[in-house]
Amino acid sequence: MTDLVHCACEGGVARIVLARPTRANAIDLPTAHALGAAVDRANASDVRAVVMLGEGRRFCAGGDVAAMASVPDRAAYVHELATTLDDVFQRLAGLSKPVVAAVRGAVAGAGLALMLSCDVVVSARSTRFLMAYADVGLTPDCGVSYLLPRAIGQQRALELALTGRVLSAAEAREWGLITETADEAMVDARAVQLAERFAAGPAHALGQTKRLLRSWQLTREQTGREEARVIAEAMRGAEAEVHVRSFVSRGGTGEGKAASV
Repeated sequence: MTDLVHCACEGGVARIVLARPTRANAIDLPTAHALGAAVDRANASDVRAVVMLGEGRRFCAGGDVAAMASVPDRAAYVHELATTLDDVFQRLAGLSKPVVAAVRGAVAGAGLALMLSCDVVVSARSTRFLMAYADVGLTPDCGVSYLLPRAIGQQRALELALTGRVLSAAEAREWGLITETADEAMVDARAVQLAERFAAGPAHALGQTKRLLRSWQLTREQTGREEARVIAEAMRGAEAEVHVRSFVSRGGTGEGKAASV
């Protein structure tokens, strides 16, 4: 798509790649716009799942601090970058299809927000996770303050933010920050494998399930009503008709695999 962000779609899977390996895939303003264009491409009807990748040794080092320091009005630049990137991440999280991230090297700052805007995270066992904002005298942006406490809890999020603690992949898995770990050489392949599995599944059901689980703004009562509406809508669709008929023909009586074992 551009030299900064690559996007290719094949077999129902969109692969979005941050392509600034010499800058640890740090994001400046042109990269933020390029990433937004890739997310919009992934929103097309022919895409059923998305993989988010970083070229080279690191997934994403967050915002490009060198770019911030190089402009005359640093505050204005940072505000535009944070606003633009936050909008892109919200669009990514709002895609009506599963998004898998493959992370390695280090994930820092806004890179955490990018990762947490994805639905499933496959990490190399050597990956490290850190906030890093305080190291340059800055504060969280791009939704990190919202996403991180919801992923790992308030006290753990505060520990990372205030003490500068660096998490290993094993700790990140234990804390619920990532989904699974893999050998470094297999991280991308595993992420693509998961995306292909999602792409081959019931697209409407997976997309709506994702939306329901990310609907943090709804109350418990509103969530129950929305679940009832959506499951009824799903039951009217062709995907559910095929899957329900297949399930019943195998002797299943309840929802899910456990009931049929």
